[in-house]
Amino acid sequence: MNKIKMQPLVNHFLIAMPDMQDPFFQEGVVYLCEHNEEGAMGFLVNKPSSIFFGQLFDQVRERIPKKHDDDIVFFGGPVQSDRGFLLHAPVGQWQSSLVIDSDIAITTSKDILTGIAKDNGPEDLLVALGYSAWDKGQLEDELARNDWLTVPASKEVIFHTPPKERYQKALSLLGITPDMLVSKAGHA
Repeated sequence: MNKIKMQPLVNHFLIAMPDMQDPFFQEGVVYLCEHNEEGAMGFLVNKPSSIFFGQLFDQVRERIPKKHDDDIVFFGGPVQSDRGFLLHAPVGQWQSSLVIDSDIAITTSKDILTGIAKDNGPEDLLVALGYSAWDKGQLEDELARNDWLTVPASKEVIFHTPPKERYQKALSLLGITPDMLVSKAGHA
């Protein structure tokens, strides 16, 4: 039997189905920034940690602008959970950035923190510790098992929707609500 070749899901959300068994991803919304034949990488955008952005700034000895003092840091995924990533509007010239599209870039270099401290950083930003990753074929297998729904990503969901509402808001991009989902699906 021939496998169907999937289109890359870069700049898409993965939305966990109700029967997701992995506790990291239950009711999760993952922003995919990379997806190719070698695997996939993304960030949970709706799982707040107990760390505030200001605490991270203290570690790099920068002063955070008051407007970001209470911003929460997100749990991006179980891989390298001690490493920080900033999802943001693609503005500024940072040492280590990857522009995904006209709305979202990812930066891992500390110079963006200096820019934010000097109020020269992006307005729209989400800070994540760790990331989510799938090996070659793993995500495709999970999609075939109906573990995830997919939809093109929205900066409104990532940057302008309260974290507790992001799962429901991501589902609404598909025209559905959580109560419309069933925990087990069949294949025709």
